[in-house]
Amino acid sequence: MHTQQRFEGRQQMARQGIRTRVRRAAEQALAEQQYVRPIDVLLGLGWLASAHVDVWRQGRIPHLEQMVQGSPEKVALAMDEFSRWAEENGLRPSETEYLARTSDRRTLNFTALADPEIEQAYRTHWLSPELPDRQRQRLVEEQNRPPELVAISSTKSWTCDTCRGEFGGGDILVMQDNGPHCLDCVGLGHLDYLGAGNAAVTRRTRKLSGTSVVVVRWSGARKRYERQGILAEPEAIDRAEEECLSEDELREVRRWRT
Repeated sequence: MHTQQRFEGRQQMARQGIRTRVRRAAEQALAEQQYVRPIDVLLGLGWLASAHVDVWRQGRIPHLEQMVQGSPEKVALAMDEFSRWAEENGLRPSETEYLARTSDRRTLNFTALADPEIEQAYRTHWLSPELPDRQRQRLVEEQNRPPELVAISSTKSWTCDTCRGEFGGGDILVMQDNGPHCLDCVGLGHLDYLGAGNAAVTRRTRKLSGTSVVVVRWSGARKRYERQGILAEPEAIDRAEEECLSEDELREVRRWRT
């Protein structure tokens, strides 16, 4: 009898510890960004790593639950406590669309079963009640904007998972479905590369191009991926360069006139 009571007492203490940690993680995220996501809570609890979220957003794993370090019971308790905390504090719910950084913009799943009710709970962001209406609307629009497509300028040789073509260092790949793919196999082979260096041309190209992809390359010295340029429709690049050149020439004429 006493053993059972001690066991139940330890369980109660563990549950209370999770509730306390959930509230602390949620409060910290809210203070930093004026909204809180279930993902923020899992990150704050240490049950999920940001690198795992990146892999999931790239469409390389079937669901985020696969990367969460916690039993289903603990995760369910944490999510219930998070929802309770958000409602108690008057936060405003906003359902957000989660799309993968893949060429097909597939919908991301949080759990293996993809239960609609659970998926909706994970997609719901909770916004600070102190946000002005205009700022809240801008934040909601920003959160629902499709993520940037990202490609990698490889530092070594690789093989395309789809066509099995061999590529060398410097060739551009897209990580998708847990493997590298060449641009042709993900429907991006029609794009041209525009290197970084002229911010005005890059900015205008992205506005003119129906599809654009950020190109990054791993820096061994800095231990991080760094932007190298973009992929965009060749017509958009040509037009952007022409327009920026015309503007530069116009500014030069006006400078001499004054």
